[in-house]
Amino acid sequence: MRRRNKVLLITLAVVFAAVAALALWVSHDTPCSANTPPSPSAGGMKAVVYRCYGSPEVVKFEDVPTPAPADDRMIIKVQAASVNPLDWHFMRGKPYIMRPMAGIGAPKDSRLGVDFAGTVQSVGKDVRSFKPGDEVFGGADGAFAEYVSVRGAGSVAHKPANVSFEQAAAVPIAGITALQALRDQGKVQAGQKVLINGASGGVGTFAVQIAKAMDAEVTGVCSTRNLELVKSLGADHVIDYTREDFTRSAEKYDVIVDNVGSHSASEYRRVLKPDGKLVIVGGSSDGQWLGGMSGAIRAKLLSPFVSQQMSFFLAHLNPMDLEYLAGLLQNGKLNPVIDRRYPLKDSAEAIRYLEAGHARGKVIIQVQ
Repeated sequence: MRRRNKVLLITLAVVFAAVAALALWVSHDTPCSANTPPSPSAGGMKAVVYRCYGSPEVVKFEDVPTPAPADDRMIIKVQAASVNPLDWHFMRGKPYIMRPMAGIGAPKDSRLGVDFAGTVQSVGKDVRSFKPGDEVFGGADGAFAEYVSVRGAGSVAHKPANVSFEQAAAVPIAGITALQALRDQGKVQAGQKVLINGASGGVGTFAVQIAKAMDAEVTGVCSTRNLELVKSLGADHVIDYTREDFTRSAEKYDVIVDNVGSHSASEYRRVLKPDGKLVIVGGSSDGQWLGGMSGAIRAKLLSPFVSQQMSFFLAHLNPMDLEYLAGLLQNGKLNPVIDRRYPLKDSAEAIRYLEAGHARGKVIIQVQ
């Protein structure tokens, strides 16, 4: 028995040491590397980059090589971009669970930004759906730059003529997240009661409008200063979370889309119908390792034991959903809310503002 206990203790010690070593390896930060300016023959452009993890001070505005042409890609002259929580998570390299993808110690890819809108400058010989001069919007790595390279079959769509480049740049990640949360995860039907928690944020402002386009009865939850904004987006009811806890009300909802993680899964269950659906999009950024995913994991573990469905998902950018959103923009059923605008050189400040958590709608980067 003593020998068995000794072996068990040694095994546990080895496992603990291995886990601790892995944790130290994943969470360590390497110093920022220096910029290597592009050679004159390669051509250059202005772009926003980061070469180490940290606060917005690690974000730099520099000269980098312009994207190289390729047969299946097109070069877009970026007119506007928008900031998403994804950008500051990558900037900080947190939660640490994302580092195997983003890079251990330092980012694998120094480029920042995804959402963009701009004009096609050139296309490769295999690109069929776009031509030079087309106005487009979509998502691509390195959108905080004067030019971006996008696959012709990638996440890009024609920009409706009735919206500006800034409005179009606000749409991709937040708009597709709202659409997929409601349509694919929540499976919202006409006449259902839908609650959007965090209705005044980037995803929330789109979710309110898309849910209304689906003919749902929409309740938006936000702070006092944003009540009128959420009403103007078409919400049938608004709740001021500083004065009322909606999880204590008698109202029951078919679908709840949670953008902020302000309540536990058990609290949401109190106001979900027996066959209702909780869709977790965002959460508290507290926690170095899992961040907002900790609440989502707890909800997923609870889901098999209750009648309600609880899900967490990451949106998938694709051209079909961008085309769908373009149709809503064209028809006036989707109006992006823009809070602030920053020039490209001040992208670090734009990220800092969004990270503070008080943005109403979207924060735009003006590139041209």
